[in-house]
Amino acid sequence: MTKPIEVRNPRTGKFDYVIIPPPPRLLAQQCKRTRRAQVRWQQLGLEGRIEALQQWKKAILSGRDRLTEALVNDTGRLSTSVLEIDSFLSSIDRWCKLAPDLLQDSAKNTAIPFIALQQTSVPYPLVGIISPWNFPLLLSTIDTIPALLAGCAVIVKPSEIAPRFVAPLKIAISAVPELRDVLTFVEGAGETGSALIENVDLVCFTGSVATGRKVAEAAAKRFIPAFLELGGKDPAIVLESANLELATSAILWGSVVNTGQSCLSIERIYVAESIFDKFYHQLVAKAHRLGLAYPTVESGEIGPIIAERQAAIISDHLLDAVEKGAVIHCGGVIEDLGGGWWCRPTVLTQVNHSMKVMTEETFGPIMPIMPFSTVEEAVSLANDSIYGLSAAVFASEAEALEIAQQIDAGAISINDAALTAIMHEGEKNAFKFSGLGGSRMGAAALKRFMRKKAILIKTNATNDPWWFENGE
Repeated sequence: MTKPIEVRNPRTGKFDYVIIPPPPRLLAQQCKRTRRAQVRWQQLGLEGRIEALQQWKKAILSGRDRLTEALVNDTGRLSTSVLEIDSFLSSIDRWCKLAPDLLQDSAKNTAIPFIALQQTSVPYPLVGIISPWNFPLLLSTIDTIPALLAGCAVIVKPSEIAPRFVAPLKIAISAVPELRDVLTFVEGAGETGSALIENVDLVCFTGSVATGRKVAEAAAKRFIPAFLELGGKDPAIVLESANLELATSAILWGSVVNTGQSCLSIERIYVAESIFDKFYHQLVAKAHRLGLAYPTVESGEIGPIIAERQAAIISDHLLDAVEKGAVIHCGGVIEDLGGGWWCRPTVLTQVNHSMKVMTEETFGPIMPIMPFSTVEEAVSLANDSIYGLSAAVFASEAEALEIAQQIDAGAISINDAALTAIMHEGEKNAFKFSGLGGSRMGAAALKRFMRKKAILIKTNATNDPWWFENGE
């Protein structure tokens, strides 16, 4: 029998919730049942699947208060939880609108006059999704919705750190008969995720590089696709031609939204020497205006650190930076308030790439700023990383576009930060150790759940085979 897992509340520090992982045998049985149900789901057709997802949306809206409460308990923050639910609901509508055009079969003639081609696709029967704790709802459904519309059945294993949102989501799923047999959430830790990979046809994973490597290796052993969205150490470059008022506000938002607990967060900032002092003074002044969401969730903008182990990582990065000569201008301390771990927006200068805060993923509201003397130096510093998820450039549009072409990252925001968090049309691939596999943005996000089939038709069946006519 598997052991229950106690779940910590990020605001109080108390372990006030329990999940019970399924034994591997029962999980395997659940996967078999879900796989069998997928046949009916696919036969329902795209219109039927769209209708089912719209019914799911209505069920979620009717229980929205319960879902919001669960997400707040999972993450300790309110405004971002509301935004997370809104983004999830809008993604259902967006994919339902896009799917009919993206999933159309095609037919055409080929270079051989009497051979026609029909291009079609069939869904992977069972998709496994392993999602993280920083955006529990959004990142457990960002791949789920397009996979369902493609005709796949889906089993989701959310993080054991933030699992409370699953209960109200299951209630909404159970209200849709067509959906409840092909969409399942299973609770557990790493062992459950490993067991899931053994029973699915495709896996999507969002999380750390270390765990992502294990997922990729396990998927490779089974010859199944693995789509990995891993860590980031996103740089921002600010040139002399930048609008500093805009740049400081955007970088502050991109660094501290969700308390910096996002792979798309700005985690290192490179500023032209001539504007360096003015930039960091403005950034510090704006950072001071942000307060902690304590003692209530409405008290301020900065929520608690969700995962306890992340508080230790942030503290370690700050200590390492100070020991190596960094100067902290605001924040810089992990605070224990009411049992939860908190970190105010933190601005550092006198930093360099010997420091963890400039090279390792910090995942907190930390803004280390480093000057550069030439554009070439700025690009070199931005690319000096094992990560390549996204980046930002602040400059005149022409300068920024030229620099964007030189940065080794999948998405570059120009004169704004972390735009892929809110704009999902642009396809992108993760560079370096930030991920593997097809884009979860744009049309590819849906098409990657389909296996392409080419049906080749001889249009004049009275003729001998072409190779026979040519004497082969």
